[in-house]
Amino acid sequence: MASAHRPRSQQTLSRCVRVAGVGYWSGQPVTLECRPAPAETGVVFVRTDRRPHVRLPLSVSRRVDAAARTNLAVGGAGVEMVEHVASALAGLGIDCCEIHVDAGELPGLDGSAMPYVEAFDAGGIEGLGAPLRPIVVRKTVRVEEGDAWIEASPPTHDGLTVDYTLEHEHPAIGTQRVVLDVSPQSFREQLAAARTFVTTEEAERLNAAGLGRHVTRADLLVFGDAGLEGNTLRWADECARHKALDLVGDLFLAGRPVRAVVRACRSGHRLNARLVRYLLALG
Repeated sequence: MASAHRPRSQQTLSRCVRVAGVGYWSGQPVTLECRPAPAETGVVFVRTDRRPHVRLPLSVSRRVDAAARTNLAVGGAGVEMVEHVASALAGLGIDCCEIHVDAGELPGLDGSAMPYVEAFDAGGIEGLGAPLRPIVVRKTVRVEEGDAWIEASPPTHDGLTVDYTLEHEHPAIGTQRVVLDVSPQSFREQLAAARTFVTTEEAERLNAAGLGRHVTRADLLVFGDAGLEGNTLRWADECARHKALDLVGDLFLAGRPVRAVVRACRSGHRLNARLVRYLLALG
């Protein structure tokens, strides 16, 4: 690993912005206040409903295993479902930010990262003058788990390329692939609006466990026997795009941008995090 040849400076928000909604899993109202932060801060969540406030850095060292989402924990406090806001920050190149949150789960919104992108664009982005030290992959590394795998290879440009193949058992989803050189513009146009998806069976299982009972077909993509229920796709391959969106967010658990070609098949949050740990261990 080494620094990029001409790294841009670290960046933050120009002013505070707020995003409010309801947690998918808990149904609890939550408000985020995303604040500018100095260089070298990274991304830090602050649980303002705790006394004293609890700070949780966006770091793979703080990640805890959870089904279908990326959660962080410090001591007895946590923050859940951070991957969408992390993806928006990484996609737009916002390296330093404090996110004050008044509940333990971030809002589900429309199931995508677009509401965060719109808020960050409204707040503006500015340079901090301090050099950025991205992780630049110099050799191919790969992690596997059953028929799922993810690998990182040396970059083909000064940035991140994601190449995600989704192989889903549901016939209405099937096999989809998305390949994208990630930049602020391409992230806004090609990934940010891709939404979370589940099957009817998965939704019913969550509801039976008392989770997500307030979530409707307008809040995410639900695929039943007859196909997509009560909603319209934004892209034919929207499900693969959402997996790529999640991957961009999970890679930001490195605490620095990753410069690589990252290829994945069937990979999810846990395997994405394993790759991040591997890259950090290489130094």
